[in-house]
Amino acid sequence: MDAILEIAERRGLVVIEDAAQALHAAFRGKQLGTFGDAAAISFHETKNLMSGEGGALVVNNPGWTERAEIIWEKGTNRAAFARGEIARYTWVDLGSSFLPSELTAAFLLAQLEAGADVTAQRLFAWQRYHEALAPLEAAGLLIRPTVPAECRHNGHIYYVLTRDGATRDAALLQLREQNVMAVMHYVPLHSSPAGRRFARTPTPLPITDDLSSRLIRLPLYPSISAQEQAHVVGALERVLAPMGCLARPHASPTLQPRTAAPIPAEMGVFGSAD
Repeated sequence: MDAILEIAERRGLVVIEDAAQALHAAFRGKQLGTFGDAAAISFHETKNLMSGEGGALVVNNPGWTERAEIIWEKGTNRAAFARGEIARYTWVDLGSSFLPSELTAAFLLAQLEAGADVTAQRLFAWQRYHEALAPLEAAGLLIRPTVPAECRHNGHIYYVLTRDGATRDAALLQLREQNVMAVMHYVPLHSSPAGRRFARTPTPLPITDDLSSRLIRLPLYPSISAQEQAHVVGALERVLAPMGCLARPHASPTLQPRTAAPIPAEMGVFGSAD
């Protein structure tokens, strides 16, 4: 984030954080979602704290607050009217029906009130995986995640890396046969159909592509038991052991310097930095 913010300030750019899964996570003691001009948080059913669907817009730039409220209120200044700031309200801008229902909001409120406890439970389960999988990493069967010292995560996912993409794909199939619902992670944006259509990266992203092809997400939720996690770890060992050790446990693709082609002004650039 330091590098992103420095570049944005130097170039006069706006920073909008994808903080979809970031509640109760921080970088250098600062809550994620509070670094940029704005941030998007998701309350989709797959997130730590959820309301089924929906999300939140965090507006950190004071100059954006009034318009964000108007867009949120279907393009009207109704909120200002409700506060008694104007005599009547009307349509003043673009907008849509972004407000959650009362029932959805009530459900979400209970989740947010339990946020610290939910996060603690997830972190406990995360750490239990981490300790149980240490022998498998020592044996060269997988690589566990590493959390930098300046980061505080929220236990959203626990993943491992396999030797290569073929090993990962075979392992997922065999884990399913042992009643373990392990899955891959996202397809990188730059290689997705929409990514190829609407934007591009100035250079290839071999590390992103490599890690995406080798990553396995393990089942993780607040109420997961020690017995269930032991079953997952045992199944993972039974599946990976016959496939052999990692050829290069911590090696990453070697990047060759290259000159990036100019990017047309109408095209965006995105993707993980390699």
